[in-house]
Amino acid sequence: MSFSLLSISRAFRRSVAGTCVALAGAAALSFSAPAVAEVKVGVSDWPGWVAWYVAEQKGFFKKHGADVKLVWFANYTDSISALSSGQLDANSQTWSDTLGPLAKGLPLKTILVNDNSAGNDALMVGPKITSFAQLKGKKVALEQFSISHFVLATALAKNSMKLSDVKIVNLSAGDAAAAFISGKVDAAVLWNPWVNQIEKSGKGKPLFTSKDMPGLVPDLLVAQEKAIKAKRKDLVGMIKAWFDTEKFIREQPAEAAKIMAKVVSMSPEEYAVFMPGTKFFDAAANTAAFDAKQPQSLAATAPTIAAFLTEHKLIEGKPDAAKGLDGSLLQEALK
Repeated sequence: MSFSLLSISRAFRRSVAGTCVALAGAAALSFSAPAVAEVKVGVSDWPGWVAWYVAEQKGFFKKHGADVKLVWFANYTDSISALSSGQLDANSQTWSDTLGPLAKGLPLKTILVNDNSAGNDALMVGPKITSFAQLKGKKVALEQFSISHFVLATALAKNSMKLSDVKIVNLSAGDAAAAFISGKVDAAVLWNPWVNQIEKSGKGKPLFTSKDMPGLVPDLLVAQEKAIKAKRKDLVGMIKAWFDTEKFIREQPAEAAKIMAKVVSMSPEEYAVFMPGTKFFDAAANTAAFDAKQPQSLAATAPTIAAFLTEHKLIEGKPDAAKGLDGSLLQEALK
């Protein structure tokens, strides 16, 4: 999830409640309309999205004929607003934050999966807790209605428990980490760098991580339908550039981390903490993600995510996940 105490607004990156805020605020934004000659793409602070700057700096966009302008958003929810209101051609956002606009009938299409969280989000417990049964009645700190809340709900369900079996303490990630380390709560659901810091301190260990819920925390490239029609060549080129980027990150991780760290004003050493917990998606992983028959595909995981959003009144209506997917650009990029 969010990474640095220097930029705490990054916590909104994985807020499943962000859709509600974004849609309400879309009309109030005053971004200029996207230029016809370029694809205007929103980017926020998460490794799978910051990686687009690797594509830019290594010339992968130019290599594949994609005229792309990356637009940085310090506040993730603002980027959702900009896409939902048509002021961006495409945006870097989660599947959970895309289902809300789809439920409202907005013309958005997911065209690429950048990554899945694969360990960067975790349920941290003290050394004495070794099973989920021991969590019953215990205090668990987390940021309510965020991905952390969803991670906890999923973890409990997989172990025959429910949210009412624990006492949720609503705290920001930094405060949740502090409360856990000081012993004020029994567990906390956090993301890096707090997960790494707690492990190093010896105060706690992960009982469950996002690696244990494959396919449920995907980070995407989502485009306006009108942009797909008008700028398809550029978007296909952008997908091709992503596969070069994924390969570069895999083969030259140190240089990639150096580029990405600079974007968010961190040192390469600090940024390296987030890389192992991010599963960057290559062509094969993307193909599987767009195949509805695959158990971890976007279509297959959408009902689970939508159920959480609906239960907590974070979306209105029932999203049609199939209408929010367009794998044709991916197939074109792979030809």
